Amino acid sequence: MSEFHHVAAIIIVAAGAFFMLIGSIGLLRLPDFYSRTHATSKSDTLGIILVLGGLAFYEGFNINSAKLLIAIIFVGLANPVGVHALARAAFKQGLKPWFKKDNSKNGESNKDNK
Repeated sequence: MSEFHHVAAIIIVAAGAFFMLIGSIGLLRLPDFYSRTHATSKSDTLGIILVLGGLAFYEGFNINSAKLLIAIIFVGLANPVGVHALARAAFKQGLKPWFKKDNSKNGESNKDNK
């Protein structure tokens, strides 16, 4: 395997780790359950897919990369469906989404009152 393949695999895995880091920060910083699940589901799904894809690229074409590609398909299907099920169950249990409070009179924005 050439030096280019090693560097490309490292870049893909690092990009996946970056997206997983962003998802973790979103989990800590966002205000409510729905925002947190959205941040983690989108960025962590992409991050895991990139990490597994980078590892499959590093392995080359063999049985290990085929197993990693099957894992990518499973994560790509299961993670969004699982998060959707969690959010739907939370909504059915009565968990309300967070909305920014409007401090102006009669619901008008502050830009219109200048």
